[in-house]
Amino acid sequence: MGADTKSEEPKTTRQRLPISMPPFTLSQLKKAVPPHCFKRSLLRSFSYVIYDLTLVFLFYHIATSYFHLIPHPLSYIAWPVYWILQGCILTGVWVIAHECGHHAFSDYQLLDDVVGLVLHSALLVPYFSWKYSHRRHHSNTGSMERDEVFVPKPKSKIPWYNKYFNNPPGRLISIVFTLTLGWPLYLAFNVSGRPYDRFACHYDPYGPIFSDRETVQIYISDLGILVTASVLYRIAMAKGLAWLVCVYGVPLLITNGFLVLITYLQHTHPSLPHYDTSEWDWLRGALSTVDRDYGVLNKVFHNITDTHVVHHLFSTMPHYNAMEATIAVKPILGDYYGFDGTPIYKALWREAKECLYVEPDEDAPNTKGVFWYRNYF
Repeated sequence: MGADTKSEEPKTTRQRLPISMPPFTLSQLKKAVPPHCFKRSLLRSFSYVIYDLTLVFLFYHIATSYFHLIPHPLSYIAWPVYWILQGCILTGVWVIAHECGHHAFSDYQLLDDVVGLVLHSALLVPYFSWKYSHRRHHSNTGSMERDEVFVPKPKSKIPWYNKYFNNPPGRLISIVFTLTLGWPLYLAFNVSGRPYDRFACHYDPYGPIFSDRETVQIYISDLGILVTASVLYRIAMAKGLAWLVCVYGVPLLITNGFLVLITYLQHTHPSLPHYDTSEWDWLRGALSTVDRDYGVLNKVFHNITDTHVVHHLFSTMPHYNAMEATIAVKPILGDYYGFDGTPIYKALWREAKECLYVEPDEDAPNTKGVFWYRNYF
């Protein structure tokens, strides 16, 4: 990964990323990327939509048309296989809608928003609400005060009961809770998000997350969710709730879990610094992320997993050019490029164990505005 040949393997990041001002600029990085990488192809972008949706409907057809013919004990295997495959493909659909939110799908903003609204609403995601909060995440990555998601807490703000979860059973409970409920809790209650001075919710058009000029779009997002909920209600009345849960609910739960997992591991790593207002700047913040290797799922997830550093540098770049761009900028980034090839299940457990809160480095008094993860109480 990260190279055209097997002889060049990316180095796993374990030491801390540099916190000094980079010896390169964003313009220099952009010049290193082949110009065609920044071009968006409407035909190619839609080809990924068609491909993913074809697989979604193929899996749906197989499950609903043939699973009832399978001898009873084998159905306990068939349905979990369907849930996993469908959940993975729907994660890819989610990523395409994410591309639309970044205006990386086509050259037409209105088309991007229409496609993104339809795809995200079908997955019960408030498209514009997420688009605006996610845009602020990209504008403030690595900032202790202004970043929008998975903002680490200093030790002084860690709840007292967290130390009782700092053991294998407690860690497992925390991981399961985060992967299953983390996404809806973030949307509804801003859990793990940036602290605001009042209640913050992605469904509230007048909430502190959004500006006054974004109110109408938040209403449109809510309408998209209501339309989807209405359709799901009618399906449940016609087919039964159990049918809906098996065909749609469980795959969606898996998709939501992947979204939280991917985002968490992109921005949580022992090597990643976080900055307060005295130290933060956009470029160092954008580089405070790490690429991960999900194996075959890299392609299923449209490489959002292993090209995230470049995505933070050039968020309007279409996903199908991000790998080429990553290869182009890695020689310039040098030690500023973060990559970890640790198997994902091991990385998740390690980060849940080692990245509990952040503190300034006591051995570097001149960098008090820089915070690093700690793993002890």
